[in-house]
Amino acid sequence: MPEVYLYPAIEPYESHTLQVSDTHTLYVEESGNPNGIPVLFIHGGPGGGTDPMYRRFFDPSQYRIIMFDQRGCGKSTPFASLEDNTTEHLIDDMEQIRIELSIPKWHLFGGSWGSTLALAYAESYPQHVSAMVLRGIFLCRKKDIHWFYQEGASHIFPDAFETYSHHIPVEERHDLVFAYYKRLTSNDDAVRLEAAKHWTTWEMATSKLIPSPELIEKGVDPQFALPFARIEAHYFVNDAFLDDNELIHYIDKVRHIPCTIVHGRYDMVCPVSQAYELHKAWPSSKLIITPNAGHSATEPGTAKALVAATDEFSNI
Repeated sequence: MPEVYLYPAIEPYESHTLQVSDTHTLYVEESGNPNGIPVLFIHGGPGGGTDPMYRRFFDPSQYRIIMFDQRGCGKSTPFASLEDNTTEHLIDDMEQIRIELSIPKWHLFGGSWGSTLALAYAESYPQHVSAMVLRGIFLCRKKDIHWFYQEGASHIFPDAFETYSHHIPVEERHDLVFAYYKRLTSNDDAVRLEAAKHWTTWEMATSKLIPSPELIEKGVDPQFALPFARIEAHYFVNDAFLDDNELIHYIDKVRHIPCTIVHGRYDMVCPVSQAYELHKAWPSSKLIITPNAGHSATEPGTAKALVAATDEFSNI
């Protein structure tokens, strides 16, 4: 953990449960300065949930740090639910949080799927976004999903990919996302859990430049693996409920918003070409490619760049 680059650990000063539908109730928390600049932390996955460490990317004297667990994951309920769980629902949830907390405009901070959702929200509600820090850009196009779950990263991590792909019978391996989705939505608890462990371990094994045993171990924890794998597969079998290249297509809506993009040079989950394409379509954004880093926000170069970006935006 790059402790030297992060702000000290803090606890929330307030937490909420927000009912956003007949089915879903979200966990929302606030930490830092109640009178500071509002910033919404948008976690990855989808289905990853929040972590106390995420508060540490922000100066707690300057920011009102708002975090929430997206539908079906973390402390939100019901656990691992796929019902009424789409990108549009999550955008609406974010807007409901903003209204509930009486925030006219806020900063957005999102990594991986969090960058996808941040862009999708900002393109829907640009008038409510002051600045954005995006990490590990995931444009969620068919080719981006194919790269990681079917063929691409498989050539860099063939050993880990073999374990992931061989959980599926050979006759189904032409579409691993769909094959996993079938198992993750099975009526058999054991089938769901075993598929979740294999799916999640693949992602944990490839997220850092130097694979982390602790992160890989997290992939077999049912409380993390089941919502993470189920919700990811649900989104990705449905192309993330986005038109292909939708986020780039509507980039004109957010060009006026200050944005810093941070991306690891050796990111195998979301290759740096996605960040580069976003930056080329949005030249006023600032692109920082961190050397000696993969996909994880906690790798030292990436963590340092993210904190520098939130510090820079603390005057906006």
